Amino acid sequence: MTIEDVRRVAEQLPRSYEVLVRDRVKFRVGKIVWLAFSADETEMGFAFPKEEREVLVASEPDVFLMPRRSDLRFNWVEVRLAALDEARMREIVVDAWRMVVPKTVALAQVD
Repeated sequence: MTIEDVRRVAEQLPRSYEVLVRDRVKFRVGKIVWLAFSADETEMGFAFPKEEREVLVASEPDVFLMPRRSDLRFNWVEVRLAALDEARMREIVVDAWRMVVPKTVALAQVD
C-alpha cells in the first residue's frame, strides 16, 4: 500500500481532511490527528487504543510498531504500509477514524 491508496480511503470519510505539517502528510478530524505518515511515507501512524497496542505489536512485530517515545502518551500505533493489503489498510483507516469522530457520525458511515 502507498500513501495514495490510504488517501483515497481517508479523504472519503466525513470530517476528515489532509494537512501538511513539517513536510509530513497527516489527516485530522477537527484538531485531532488520526493518521500520519513517516517522512519517507513507508510507515503510517494511526489512532489506536494505547491499552491494546502492546498486544497488537507483539502479535505481528513485522507489521506493527510502537510509536516513538514522545507519542506513547497518545492512543497511537504505527504500521508498515508494505505489509498491508487493501482490505486490511481500509479496516485500519476506518477504525482509526471511528476513534476520533462522534459516535453518531461513525454509526452513519457505511463501509
